[in-house]
Amino acid sequence: MTLAPETTDLKIQLRLGEGAEDWFTVCDLSLLQPGRGVAALLPDGRQAAIFRDRAGSLYAIDNRDPFGGAAVLSRGLTGTHQGRPYVASPLLKQRFDLESGRCLDDETVAVTAYEVRTAA
Repeated sequence: MTLAPETTDLKIQLRLGEGAEDWFTVCDLSLLQPGRGVAALLPDGRQAAIFRDRAGSLYAIDNRDPFGGAAVLSRGLTGTHQGRPYVASPLLKQRFDLESGRCLDDETVAVTAYEVRTAA
């Protein structure tokens, strides 16, 4: 299947704080392919893994796998479990809910989940 290139100037932004000015632009919407993740470097040196699903919904979580310690979640496989979107780490295959950051395989572990929006 071939996807038509995006013809939009929309940017992906993550909320990094509580204030109205705490939105950080990470990339163009056109860089996100449905079902695949991208990594973005945040101002404090951390990384976020950003995903776009086939329905066009956007998600962002911390890119660091808490089990293996490597910044690889953006390269994981996406899917759904009981209607909830997740990414499975490419290291040890733990699944992380893309909406909450909660690990579906170990309820004591979670990664940061970011609020995501598009802006012109």
